[in-house]
Amino acid sequence: MGDLLTRREWLRTAGASGAALALAPDLVAALGRPDLIVRAVPSTGEELPIVGLGSSATFRRVAGSDDTGALARVLSTFIEEGARVFDTAPSYGDSEEVAGRIAAELGVSDRIFWATKVNVARRGGSADPAAARAQIERSFEHLGVDTIDLVQVHNLGDPATQVPILAELKAAGRIRYIGITTTSKGRYGDLARAMGEYPLDFIGIDYSAANLSAADEILPLAQELGIGVLVYMPFGRGALFSRASGQELPGWAADFGARSWAQLFLKFVAAHPAVTCVTPATSNPKHMLDNIGAARGRLPDEEEQARILEVVEALPPAPRRRRG
Repeated sequence: MGDLLTRREWLRTAGASGAALALAPDLVAALGRPDLIVRAVPSTGEELPIVGLGSSATFRRVAGSDDTGALARVLSTFIEEGARVFDTAPSYGDSEEVAGRIAAELGVSDRIFWATKVNVARRGGSADPAAARAQIERSFEHLGVDTIDLVQVHNLGDPATQVPILAELKAAGRIRYIGITTTSKGRYGDLARAMGEYPLDFIGIDYSAANLSAADEILPLAQELGIGVLVYMPFGRGALFSRASGQELPGWAADFGARSWAQLFLKFVAAHPAVTCVTPATSNPKHMLDNIGAARGRLPDEEEQARILEVVEALPPAPRRRRG
């Protein structure tokens, strides 16, 4: 019973509006496929599909290789299926530059919601304003656009220096939205303070069915302050797939359109009403197509979210990694 009460307490943090927002809009056929579920950016009302694409992990590794053909197919699938939000960062190796080049070659640069980051601060230190500006200008060059949709201060790197630079560029019309990210629970207190102090449009955080920490304070605060949320690591750095390997997907997942474990995990994350877009990273076109499927059908209601948590809790632990 203790575990069940914990799940119920978690569901209350989503707010009473969660049940209504979890329902998909009317399905309209488009090229034989239903439209993607969208969420509005709180600060403007602009609607974005709830599933996008990240460029860390495998995308980053492939971007640094000689053969980036798979990434071209990933971005083609991404656009053809109606997705928009592409999340990257200068620190993700060649991801930013390679994605910008491929998008230009495909002629789709203007169809992408480009989300990148800035952070030139050393750990625990301050950021050099000139270096921050130079890094942002390189992002413009890499992405090949005149306006970047979103730039966030990566890993809470000296927001006192870097957020004002972003705000200045936003006022000049070069950046549309600004934000701050962290994927460290230990920095959530700092993130909460920054959310109250700076005029942010977005935050970027880690959140999954096996990592509910952000639901305690950060997600409710984002709702309260009208700040959009990009979610990273919705598969728990791949641990959820390791745990679900060989396990049968619950039959009732089809009730809300989940036809794979990836779609189940993504739909759970997107069902929180504070979440604007989930950005799982992949370099596999088939996985991209599967991920986008989570933005179709409808999202699980509160009872179904609780059942997902029960299933995740019952999955075997992820295998331990061998040393050496």
